Amino acid sequence: MSAQDGEPQGRKFTDEELQDLVASTDSGARSPANRQIALLISGLALAWSLFQLWIAQPQLWFGEYLPVLNSSQTRPIHLFFAIVLAFLAYPALKSSPRQYIPVGDWLLAAIGGFCTLYIFVFSEHLALTARSGLPTQTQIIVGSVGLVVLLEASRRALGPALTVVGSLFLLYAYMGTGWLIPELIEHEGLSFKALINAQWLDTAGVFGIPLGVSTAFVFLFVLFGSLLDKAGAGNYFIKLAFAGLGHLRGGPAKAAVVGSAMTGLISGSSIANVVTTGTFTIPLMKRVGFTNEQAGSVEVASSVNGQIMPPVMGAAAFLMVEFIGISYVEVIKHAFIPAVISYIALVYIVHLEALKKDMPALGEAKSFPAMILKFFIGFAVAGAAFTGLIYLVGALRSVVPTLTGPIMMVALLAVYVWLVSIAARRPDLEVDDPNAAEIKLPKVGDVYATGLHFVLPIVVLVWFLMVERQSPAKSAFYATSLMLLIIVTQRPLKALMRGTADNMWNEARQGFDDLKEGLIAGARNMIGIGVATAAAGIIVATVTKTPIGTELAGLVEQLSGGVLIIMLILVGVFSLILGMGLPTTANYIVVSSLMASVVVSLGAQEGLIVPLIAAHLFVFYFGIMADVTPPVGLASFAAAAVSGGDPIRTGFTAFFYSLRTVALPFLFIFNPTLILYGVDLGTVSGVAQAVFVFIIATFAMLLFAAATQGYFLARSRIHESAALLLVAFTLFVPNVWLNMLQPPFREVPPAQFETVLGEVAEGTQLRLQIEGPDFNTGGTAATTLTMNAEGATPAERIRNSGLLLIPEGDIVRLDEPAFGTEAAEALGNFDFYADSPVFLAAVQVPRDRLPEQVFYIPALLLLGLVIAMQRRRQTKPAF
Repeated sequence: MSAQDGEPQGRKFTDEELQDLVASTDSGARSPANRQIALLISGLALAWSLFQLWIAQPQLWFGEYLPVLNSSQTRPIHLFFAIVLAFLAYPALKSSPRQYIPVGDWLLAAIGGFCTLYIFVFSEHLALTARSGLPTQTQIIVGSVGLVVLLEASRRALGPALTVVGSLFLLYAYMGTGWLIPELIEHEGLSFKALINAQWLDTAGVFGIPLGVSTAFVFLFVLFGSLLDKAGAGNYFIKLAFAGLGHLRGGPAKAAVVGSAMTGLISGSSIANVVTTGTFTIPLMKRVGFTNEQAGSVEVASSVNGQIMPPVMGAAAFLMVEFIGISYVEVIKHAFIPAVISYIALVYIVHLEALKKDMPALGEAKSFPAMILKFFIGFAVAGAAFTGLIYLVGALRSVVPTLTGPIMMVALLAVYVWLVSIAARRPDLEVDDPNAAEIKLPKVGDVYATGLHFVLPIVVLVWFLMVERQSPAKSAFYATSLMLLIIVTQRPLKALMRGTADNMWNEARQGFDDLKEGLIAGARNMIGIGVATAAAGIIVATVTKTPIGTELAGLVEQLSGGVLIIMLILVGVFSLILGMGLPTTANYIVVSSLMASVVVSLGAQEGLIVPLIAAHLFVFYFGIMADVTPPVGLASFAAAAVSGGDPIRTGFTAFFYSLRTVALPFLFIFNPTLILYGVDLGTVSGVAQAVFVFIIATFAMLLFAAATQGYFLARSRIHESAALLLVAFTLFVPNVWLNMLQPPFREVPPAQFETVLGEVAEGTQLRLQIEGPDFNTGGTAATTLTMNAEGATPAERIRNSGLLLIPEGDIVRLDEPAFGTEAAEALGNFDFYADSPVFLAAVQVPRDRLPEQVFYIPALLLLGLVIAMQRRRQTKPAF
């Protein structure tokens, strides 16, 4: 075989094989020939979706007639559907039959279903027995069988990775010691009864927080995305991206990036994203000069980036809410800038590739800066309209508070009908053939009007999340409810408005068929996620019941020799390895359970205060890179199946394109302002700071992309690329240089702590270095604690912090902090009752320093020098 430029080529899959690849990964590859069995699988999936909509609706009007289920009851039912469908929809092996379901699979589905329903039926009895520490023999048998069946369901739906990891954690929790278990994380081991009780019967293992998030939030968002796609929004987004960007140099690649970003908003699967958008974009990228591997890599990089894109983030956003204890809006706030600048940089990367290869545009070439200007104008207009809507609704509430809801519903329906009438004036969008002899790019004016009504559910979702500050579950329910209305009514409404009223019945029937198929597809797409969150609960329970969670920091510290940057690199590598072969949801649960606290504790030991959200985003970014990186880069293999390229080379090229995603976590660890940590968006100054951070970060990321691609205005020489990297680094983290020039803190003796505390202004943040015996190892531990000076007097400020200080001459000893305070949580690993005391080792007070932005001046001068050198060699416009 051969490919462009004489490169080796892999086998290019047919459309049927590609759909089978997605099905095998996301929804189950089995397709029974027996109609009754096929209907049974579809019926179970449909029942699952209807059950999830039932428990999600916020008005409990039925509580007078029917029992209202609590979380300990809904989670087993959720897992019941997932585990039964996993055995019915996923064959045991690649060689297993797909046209019928073997008897063994029926048996496993029945056993798995029984073990999950047992938890539902006997939930009250379990509360009095197993969950009180007194499990019965029957419960232990049910739990042990349930765990084995769950791990097998995980293997079928997700591959062997999570099953192997979960099994190893079960063995570690049970055995505690052994020649393969490092001494640092040894423990006495749990009894078999205690193990099964913790993992299956209690509410902190399989039926713990991860499965709870899947039940309450994730299903609705996956269903929402499935209905949007079934209604035609997926094709609409791709067409819109090509209409806007297809006329530029390397336009198909830019459209692939933007299209994947838009589908990533509604998709929880990077593999499905690759195949859905890639079947259209990859052939077009190859037509304008991208090699097989490059075309596949662009699609991989953009599709995997969809997992870091709010609002869904591959369901990780909802898990972060539970794990970190912050609101969903806060998670979106922190994740937004890194995700957006990463996508902007990827668009620039493919632009540079197009310049390097002098690629033609598809059709008449258009101006890239003009496109960017139009985008920002459109964004500003949409933002102004949304802001105006907020004030309009606020005024309406002040005038007729009781009628505001009904009026808004009527207005929403009127806008929907109006937008459908606009769409009805144009023909429905067809799926284009990328291999056609002549490619005719659509015009933005012809495309955008055909799907404006698809934006309404997204607006409703954002409105309830950001403006009404409702829970993610309630917000998703309202958005999904509108989506249900749209998918059923859009076809008959168009028929009526096009003057073909006699066809309305057929169109209405097709709308209900779309609804049914969307509900079934949404449930089948949830099988893997439901099983993954349940199996990942095994890891979470093991971390809480054994010392592995607290002692991993010591292992990383030993391996790194105490060098902070090496520690972070090791944590990133461990997260990458742990994430291999796992879907995004399970991936995040595993890496965050094991590694997020390691980043925080190691940073504190080295004097770097890392916000918990930054640590979670750090490990999450590295975890999803496992979808890219060989040898287990599932998204890279999917892209190679579309492009016909070599999967390993595709993976390495995609990793190179994704270097910005690798660099970002390090940057916001050292400069948390990049994730808007500490920025108050409720004030004008906070919004201005956020805009400033976004502009600087975008500019810096573009320079980073140019440096890693070896092309800016012309092909870069090594010293020019190094200079661009230096400029980008300075723009991202100018505080690093400032800390070298002027230390951020001055140290005062611990004995003078109270004196200094009385001198500083209220709200000043001091850093306290604490040392003392470690509760788990008995050795000496150290950490850095932040303390805000809140109160009128030093004594009041100390009391508000929760610290209990006992001065003894030049030494200030610490007693156990007040329960429930931040200090108690931060110092939880210290043994306050050991022979050696826990004491205050040093006090650091902030200095008055130069503004860190002063380092932008030499950085921009260096950038000007690079521009001057490259202008002499520039042969084509930079944009």
